[in-house]
Amino acid sequence: MTAIPLPAGLQGYLRRRDLPPVEDWRPAHCGDSHMRIAPDGTWFHQGRPIARPELVRLFSTILRKDEDGFVLVTPAEKLSIAVDDAPFLAVLLTVEQPGPDQHLCFTTNVGDPVTADQGHALHFKMLEGAPIPYLHVRGGLMAKAARPVYYQLADLAVMHRNRLGVWSSGIFFPFDAA
Repeated sequence: MTAIPLPAGLQGYLRRRDLPPVEDWRPAHCGDSHMRIAPDGTWFHQGRPIARPELVRLFSTILRKDEDGFVLVTPAEKLSIAVDDAPFLAVLLTVEQPGPDQHLCFTTNVGDPVTADQGHALHFKMLEGAPIPYLHVRGGLMAKAARPVYYQLADLAVMHRNRLGVWSSGIFFPFDAA
C-alpha cells in the first residue's frame, strides 16, 4: 500500500481521538481509493485485507457518505470507496441502567462508542426473513450488528403496543423493518 500523507490538522484529531469535520470538507473528487469494506467489516486495499487495526481506524475517521456513495475525504482529496453493506459492525453491546430507562451502548469494530438514542437510531432490515439490526453511527454511516450483538438484542426484546423491540435512552426501537 502506498503511504498516504496526512495534513497536520488531521494528525491532531487522531492524537485526541476526535473525529475530523469531514462534513465540512469539499475537495474535488480525485478518483478511486481501490479500497472496499466487506460485509464482515474487513477493509481491503487492492484486494488485500488491511492488517493493521490502527490504519483501519484512521481511514474510518475520514469516511463519509455522499449522495453518490462512500468516500474517504481530507481537506485536499476525496476518493471513492466501495462498501458492500454497512461500513461498520457493532461488535459489543453493554446495557447501562438495565430496565425501563436503559441505555444500549454499542462499540463498533473501529472502536467508536455509540449509544442508541434519537440521534443514533437503531432500525431493522428484513434479510432472509429475519430482522437484522443496524445502528446510525454518524453522518449517514451505519453499523450492522454482529451476530452476538443481535442475540443480545433479542434477549432484551420486550413487547410495546403490540410490537417487539428494545428500549434505549427512552426510545422504543421496534424490530419490524421500517
